[in-house]
Amino acid sequence: MGFKLTKEFLEEVSQAVVSNDTKWLETHALDLHDADLAIIIDELDEDEAKSLYDLLDEERKADILAELDDEAQEELIKSLSSEEIASQLENMDSDDAADLIADLPQEKIEEVISHIKDDEAADDIVDLLNYKEDTAGGLMQKEFIKAKIDWPVNRCVVELRKQAEEVEKVFTIYVVDDDDRLVGFLSLKRLLFASPTTLIQDLYQDKNMISVKTSDDDEHVARVMEKYDLVSLPVVDLNNKLVGRITIDDVVDVILEEAEKDMQLASGISEKIESSSSVWRISRARMPWLIIGMLGGILGAQVISGFEGGISQVPALAFFIPLITAMGGNVGVQSSAIVVQSLARGDDQFGSIFKKIGKEALVAVVNGILLSLIVYGFAYIFESTTLGLVVGISLFTVIMFAAVFGTLIPLMLDRYKIDPALATGPFITTLNDVLGLFIYLTIGVLFYGL
Repeated sequence: MGFKLTKEFLEEVSQAVVSNDTKWLETHALDLHDADLAIIIDELDEDEAKSLYDLLDEERKADILAELDDEAQEELIKSLSSEEIASQLENMDSDDAADLIADLPQEKIEEVISHIKDDEAADDIVDLLNYKEDTAGGLMQKEFIKAKIDWPVNRCVVELRKQAEEVEKVFTIYVVDDDDRLVGFLSLKRLLFASPTTLIQDLYQDKNMISVKTSDDDEHVARVMEKYDLVSLPVVDLNNKLVGRITIDDVVDVILEEAEKDMQLASGISEKIESSSSVWRISRARMPWLIIGMLGGILGAQVISGFEGGISQVPALAFFIPLITAMGGNVGVQSSAIVVQSLARGDDQFGSIFKKIGKEALVAVVNGILLSLIVYGFAYIFESTTLGLVVGISLFTVIMFAAVFGTLIPLMLDRYKIDPALATGPFITTLNDVLGLFIYLTIGVLFYGL
C-alpha cells in the first residue's frame, strides 16, 4: 500500500525537525520513497524543509530535489550555495539538471557550471540549456546506450558496460554509424545470445525506427510515444546524428502539464498558477476572462433592452431566457471539446475533422429536436401554444448555432496558432449567450407580431 501523508504525520515530522530528533526522522521519514519524502518537504516551511533535506546523503539529495514541485524546488535552491547546487547536478540525469537551473539568472548559471567537476556533465548541461524548454531538445537527456554498427559482440559488451555506468535506466541500445548517425536499434536479448564474433550490423533492426528531431515540440513527442507505445525515444539533429533520448517519465510530465494548462484555459485562467500562488498572480490570471464575461453580460443586457417593448407586452418571454442561454453554452462547450480533443491528439486531417463536424451537426439535430419537443410541451401546458412554439423553435436554432460555433471556433484558433482550449471556456459560452438571446427574442417578436 502506498504512503499517504496525513496532517498528524506532517506535524510529527515538523516537531522532530524542530527538536532535531534525527533518530526519529531516520526511522519514520528518511526511509520513505523519494517521491513520498519530496511531498513531505513540499509541505514543510522553508527552514524545516532545508533542515530535513540536509540530513540526506548527496546522491539522495539530487533525487529528492528533482522530485520537488516547482515552487518548493525554487525555494530550496535559493538556500543552497553554487557549490552545493553543482554537487547535486553531478548526481542528476542531464535533463533534470538542466531543468533545475534553467530559470536561474545567467550569472548564477555560469557560476554553478564553473563548480561542476565533471567536464562532460557540465558540457551536457550547457548543451541542453541551448534548447527551448518545450522542444524535444529541451526534454531529452544526454545519457543513453549506443553501439557502433561495425563492432563485434564481444567489444560491444565491453563498451556498453562502460556506458551503463552513467545511465540509470537502460531501455534500448541505439545503433549508430561511424559519424554517430542513427541507423537502428539492438535487442538486448539478441545481443546476449549472439556469438562473440558476430558483428552488430548482422543483429540490429532498422525497420520501424522511430525518432524525433531536436526542434520538434513536446506535444509532438508525447503523441509519438503514445502512438507507438514507447518508453524511450531517440532524438537526432538535422543530420540524423544521435544526440539524446527522451524517457517516458518526462513525457508523462508533459502530458500532465498540457492537461492542466488546457483545463485552466477552459476555465478562463490565462496563465499557469498553483494553489500556493500569490493573490495578485491568481487575480491577474483570472481577470482577462472575467472582464470578457462581464462585457458579454453587458452586451446581453443590451440585447434584452432592445427587445424591452416586446418583453413588456409578453412577460412570459423572460421566463425562458436562462434556459436558452444555459443550453446554448452547454452545447457549445460540448461540441468544442470534441474538436479540441481531436486537435490535441494530432488528428488534424481535413477528412477526420470535418467528419467530426458533420457528426456533431447530426447530434445537434437529434438533441435539438428532442429538447425542443420537451420544452414545447412544458410551455404549452403552463403558458400557451404560441410561447411553446417560440421557445421550442428558438431552442432548436440555438442548439444548431452553438454546435456550429463550438466546432468551427477551435479550428479557427488552431489555424492562427492560438491554443484551441480557449474555445471550451468563457469565450464560447459568452458568445453563445449573446447569440442565443438575440435568436430567442427575435423569434419571439416575430411570432407575437410585436
